[in-house]
Amino acid sequence: MILAKDIKSTNLTGNELKKYRRRKRILNLLYKYDELSGPVISKKIGVSLPTGILLLNELIELNFVEERGTGVSRGGRKPTMFGLSDNSIFVIACELGRYKAKITIYNSHNKPAAPLTYFETSINDEDLVEKIYQKSKELMLENNIDEEQVFGVGVSMPGLIEQQEGINLTIQNRKYRNVKERLQNKFKKLVYINNDARMQAYGEYVFGAAAGHRNAVIVNWSYGIGLGLILNEKLYDGSNGFAGELSHVQLVENGGLCICGKRGCLETIASTNVLVKNAVDGINARKVSQLTEKYYGKTNQVDTEAVIEAARSGDEFSISLLNNIGQALGKGLAITIQILNPDIIVIGGPVSASNQYILTPIQQSLNRHCLGQIYENTNIKISEIWEQSGLLGLTAMLHQKLFSDMTINI
Repeated sequence: MILAKDIKSTNLTGNELKKYRRRKRILNLLYKYDELSGPVISKKIGVSLPTGILLLNELIELNFVEERGTGVSRGGRKPTMFGLSDNSIFVIACELGRYKAKITIYNSHNKPAAPLTYFETSINDEDLVEKIYQKSKELMLENNIDEEQVFGVGVSMPGLIEQQEGINLTIQNRKYRNVKERLQNKFKKLVYINNDARMQAYGEYVFGAAAGHRNAVIVNWSYGIGLGLILNEKLYDGSNGFAGELSHVQLVENGGLCICGKRGCLETIASTNVLVKNAVDGINARKVSQLTEKYYGKTNQVDTEAVIEAARSGDEFSISLLNNIGQALGKGLAITIQILNPDIIVIGGPVSASNQYILTPIQQSLNRHCLGQIYENTNIKISEIWEQSGLLGLTAMLHQKLFSDMTINI
């Protein structure tokens, strides 16, 4: 009776509930600081040293905590250090894209305990929950992880998500929108659902380029323009959990039709879909380009990586394609900067691999559309962890829920 999946807090007596909360505070501290001494832990949770050591010994017996040797002495005996065990607390993290998902298992040190696995699905897949469940079972079996050691499941996905209830309003069939409830019924564990861009933002804030910044904007540049916000050092969801829909800000009057049903959204001029479409149109028109030489007659093989590779080889057509979507994104970011005045903008997603080929046009666009006094102190960086930032954001959020949420009742 120690973590969220086991707790029926209404069944606990006063003393049992007090012990339960103290244990979870210890786990939360060790998750946050990696390792601490008995005296420090006891002081932080407000108990005597003998009580603190008793609680730690109970957690060691349950295999949640382990001794880590001795720490630095400030005079007298060197203190014994304690940390979370590597192999007792695991969470499943799954991130959905438009056409496929990736999933893995993390331990309590935010280290992958299973290889990253991809599978085809979408938010409108009627078998989504079953696919996540089966892939999770496969990963647990292949990596010798007991299902009882898995305490939480996190899923991030595109769409308008009511985070508290875990409902994705973008799912077309209404009976499948309550993703959280469906996953809880299947897994019988703590479940956390949120928007993919927000989890990527949280991953960057905890583990990546946005760490240490008070106000940060994180962009996932892919088939859409996902945007996550860290405001005053907190993940910002908005009043309904829908904050950050930069992709659907209209920038072109009577522009192209967007997937949302409106015309001229940023997504229609700055996404990877637009990049690839423009590349294919150029190839079919026999533009002078390495892309035409390599892909004429087989344009179905053209993707974002192909355009970036050609640009790196000096292909002017590919460079111009990246320049165009970079200028378009810069216009959208100018609006964001002037409203939010962030410390940093972190750009991730497939397009970010082109680095200077998109950073330069973004900067040019900001020079044109944004007040210099506002954006001159905004740092723009390319993410180094974007492929796993969303999964890392999920695992950090899940562990915090497990170790600090006293009202979970599953």
